[in-house]
Amino acid sequence: MAPRSRRQRHKKSPSSMSTKVVTTEPLTLSKPGPSIDALGFFSLENNVPGLSKLILQKLNMKSYEEYKLVIDGGTPISGFGFRCPQEMFEKMEDTFRFCAQCRALPSGLSDSRVLRLCKRCRNVYYCGPECQRSDWPAHKKVCQELRLVAVDRLLEWLLVTGDFILPSGPWPWPAEDIQGWDTWFTMRGLQLDATLNAVLSSQAMTTLWASVRRPRPDSDILQGSLKRLLTDVLSRPLTIGLGLRVLGVDVGKPGGSTVHVVGASHVETFLTRPGDYDELTYMFPGHLGLRVIMVGVDVATDFSQSTSSSRLEPGTIQFGSHRGLYHDFWEEQVETEHIARPDLVVAFHPGFHSSLDLMEAWLPTLLLLRDYKIPVLITLYSHQELAASLQILVDLDTYITAYGANPFTSLKPEQVYSNPNKQPVYCNAYYIMFLGSACHLDKRQLEEKVDDRV
Repeated sequence: MAPRSRRQRHKKSPSSMSTKVVTTEPLTLSKPGPSIDALGFFSLENNVPGLSKLILQKLNMKSYEEYKLVIDGGTPISGFGFRCPQEMFEKMEDTFRFCAQCRALPSGLSDSRVLRLCKRCRNVYYCGPECQRSDWPAHKKVCQELRLVAVDRLLEWLLVTGDFILPSGPWPWPAEDIQGWDTWFTMRGLQLDATLNAVLSSQAMTTLWASVRRPRPDSDILQGSLKRLLTDVLSRPLTIGLGLRVLGVDVGKPGGSTVHVVGASHVETFLTRPGDYDELTYMFPGHLGLRVIMVGVDVATDFSQSTSSSRLEPGTIQFGSHRGLYHDFWEEQVETEHIARPDLVVAFHPGFHSSLDLMEAWLPTLLLLRDYKIPVLITLYSHQELAASLQILVDLDTYITAYGANPFTSLKPEQVYSNPNKQPVYCNAYYIMFLGSACHLDKRQLEEKVDDRV
């Protein structure tokens, strides 16, 4: 255990950690603190003034707090909801209606002008031919990928309703033979084909396209979308498995192993089902129990899982959660030995490279993990994020053990909501692993090594 005097430097005053989100009419947000969800919503205004207010209006919400309540899994206090699927899809599409060139919203157009979709991607809008022609040099670089995004955004609803159930069951191949999605798809083979064909021929699929009032795409397009959505769900557990494997965590130790997912938000916890992580059991068929604890200020309120340290049963996965900052959770739960020290800590897209607010919130946790020599894996969206995050970790004297492209990245392209012509990104595209401090190494040599590889 690190000396008490050293640990105190990791903790910030409570006043600097509070999340303050204030909504008025018109919508204004105060400094959102360490909540990455709040920062994301707040950033919409920077690119498209008025977009955040439009989103709240279409969702029948009066404030950001109500929006946050819903994505956290709570019950909104106003008239949130839709009378039918057609209305839901229509209003969801309305939140994307702004000119990709001049950023004009429908409310800012004259009576004679309307926003029209790009006919190729059916994803971005233009207020007129002039804006579309001016935007084409930028849009043509991403038009094809955004066409995939438009289909994925609709089919994702089948995951929410439970009409798309992922293929499951023990791996018929040795785990070491599964090196990425190509081998995973080949291994699942006939089972995967049967699953996808069942979804394609289901009444839920027919109802979906009738509700969105668009022509149904060809089966190969829909099948490709379902595969991308599948990788998006399974990317997180398989990336955790990659970390356990590469960092040499012994999942066969008596009493089981513990993984902490730090900075967890609604993305990791809202609508997450325990079965979504079954692939970890198939990846490590001899494990003696895995406890996965989600920790973060944005953990969904309905993800009320126990953090009990009760003995794990072999071959089972137990979920836990804690809503708050990780270094506080460590002092309250780990140091007091209420729960076991983690064998691995994972942060999916921590984003500390992108914001001083997030960096301030993450710094105590990064220093804690470094000083306690906890194996850590973080994921990133892009090569640019990889380079920036590596530099930060080098400056913090962490000992970087591995980094590179993730073989289990999501294959589902993510559109930048308020900047549609920005190159789409992919969840968990890159990873960094570190363990302890690099103080015993020559810092200049470490920086040169990182620079050469990046």
